[in-house]
Amino acid sequence: MKNITLHELLNAYANGIFPMSEDRHDPSLFWVNPEHRGILPLDRFHIPKRLKRTVKKDIYQIRIDTSFQQCVLECSKPVAGRMSTWINDQIIQLYSELFDHGFAHSVECWRGGELCGGLYGVSIGGAFFGESMFSSQTDASKVALVHLVARLKAGGYSLLDTQFISTHLQQFGAIEVPRAEYKSILSDSILAKADFYSMPTGGTGSEILQSITQTS
Repeated sequence: MKNITLHELLNAYANGIFPMSEDRHDPSLFWVNPEHRGILPLDRFHIPKRLKRTVKKDIYQIRIDTSFQQCVLECSKPVAGRMSTWINDQIIQLYSELFDHGFAHSVECWRGGELCGGLYGVSIGGAFFGESMFSSQTDASKVALVHLVARLKAGGYSLLDTQFISTHLQQFGAIEVPRAEYKSILSDSILAKADFYSMPTGGTGSEILQSITQTS
């Protein structure tokens, strides 16, 4: 695929399509339009008991959009059980540009002045498309996910797209829906008004958990 523009990328997301690379060092991209799509219903988000305890301990300082590109770079690195990723240099550049234009965000877990976990994704209307997450310390990416869900619910989002489904995501309530059903949900969501910044940063873990419960 030739290099794609931001307009083409946003249009693709609005139509249920997203780009990937075969390998971290493969310069090319290809479009993906899954027959079945993973989504995480915000009104049925499940937090395992052990993770609730971790969130309440406030082990990590949560920051929003302070180190977006670093978060993407961390997601692109190999980890145990995953020696390569689909995030190549073109992906890093494209999504950094989306961030510069307000269409991408990161939720970051910091500890001792270091970024030790987080996630990033694309935001269009009331739809948030989760792209990738990473963790260098226990449960950091999971804590970031909890904070993301609280933020999306507070901001009026109606769709959290996970692209694919995995055992890891199923523990939070992720489900798989057929392409036609997904596109119907998507078309309504991208037209909705939502605000990623409606929730202030700095809330305690207990407050975050309470906000998720109150808006369920």
